[in-house]
Amino acid sequence: MVILSLFLTAGLYSQAERYTAARENMVATQIIARGIADREIIKSMEKVPRHRFVPAGYEDEAYGDYPLPIGYGQTISQPYIVAYMTEAVKPSAKKKVLEIGTGSGYQAAVLAGIVDTVYTIEIIEALAGEATERFKMLGYKNIIVRSGDGYNGWIEHAPFDIIVVTAAAEVIPKPLIDQLAEGGRMIIPVGSQYGAQVLKLVIKKLGKTEIRDLLPVRFVPFRRQ
Repeated sequence: MVILSLFLTAGLYSQAERYTAARENMVATQIIARGIADREIIKSMEKVPRHRFVPAGYEDEAYGDYPLPIGYGQTISQPYIVAYMTEAVKPSAKKKVLEIGTGSGYQAAVLAGIVDTVYTIEIIEALAGEATERFKMLGYKNIIVRSGDGYNGWIEHAPFDIIVVTAAAEVIPKPLIDQLAEGGRMIIPVGSQYGAQVLKLVIKKLGKTEIRDLLPVRFVPFRRQ
């Protein structure tokens, strides 16, 4: 699939300009055109260099309308799904986020451009290390990475205004519900690795949880240690 348009062929524009144009095209055609309206999310996705979050050799596919492999059996999600999940949890400047499944770090970076702090947990130690170095290199100071099992959340920093889970769980982990702040919102894919999965939104109100089914999805399975 050709990601960069013909007028941005090599030799006419710098590599940085080509990536910028591809990112602007991604936001216009995949994000805004599909109904994402939150200006802060749009601005963040316009800024985050998605090509820096994919393995070498995939840079020119980074802005395509599909997920990409990042190694270890994991993927970086389709840009629209990242935007959709982000809009569903209603991020804003003073909110604190817990992310389960750092992966390449792209979802955390998009959130970090909007919220106060992102705490993110990755079970695959190598990916956690790579993401940490990537965040340092790109200048993100409000993302804190931990390597480990995310099922039990991060109690030391709870409660969280937002929880984003980027792997499909068989059931919604109770520790994550417990660590959701009053009025908080959690987005999580739920279902089997081999069967149907549904993206669910969990909202905590007066100590009770409301769960809404949003749309069918396909995510890698939620891994445990």
